[in-house]
Amino acid sequence: MGPILIINPNSATSVTQGIRDAIAHLAPAHGPAFEVTDLPASPATIMTAEDVARAGLGFAEAAQARPDAAAYVSACFSDPGVELTRTLVKQPVIGVQEAGILTAMARADLFGIIALAPGSVARHRVKIRAMGVESRLAAELALPGVSAEASGRDPEVYGMCVTLGRELADKGAGAVVLGCAGMAPIRARLERDIGIAVIDPVQAAAAMALGLVGAPE
Repeated sequence: MGPILIINPNSATSVTQGIRDAIAHLAPAHGPAFEVTDLPASPATIMTAEDVARAGLGFAEAAQARPDAAAYVSACFSDPGVELTRTLVKQPVIGVQEAGILTAMARADLFGIIALAPGSVARHRVKIRAMGVESRLAAELALPGVSAEASGRDPEVYGMCVTLGRELADKGAGAVVLGCAGMAPIRARLERDIGIAVIDPVQAAAAMALGLVGAPE
């Protein structure tokens, strides 16, 4: 059985390594390995609709170039290329936004999201509406516009995440989804500091991929 290929659609190698670290404990003793890579031609942070479109094409091309993979994960919260790639390959294709939201709803009635930037919120809402779960969204609150790398490593940004997480809890969220793969390093600490479940969408997608692929024959 081939690996579960997790593609970070940006070019930030520190984010890619953070993804590897975040999912390492999920790797099964017997079953598909996780392989994590990125798109060197992409920007370091996927911020605009154009970035998402270009990254989506890159993700689709990278997936098609690896027919040996057991499943593919688009590790950006805008789920670039997921719908396109599902038309091009037979293996499961998972977007971290979708997986993160589904996991949050398994933990709580209402969920919230911390986004990288205000401009991301409207883009995410399109996916939430398409999933038919807008009524389960307590709120999505945004950081002022930070890089994917800073979202999981900058102490000042972490303080902002704590403030937003507590505000989401006050709005009724029982679980918070981190709105960027770069936030993986702060998941456990943020959960402790805000007192409600915090979902790393990449971990959610990796676990979902394992469930879909199943055990080797």
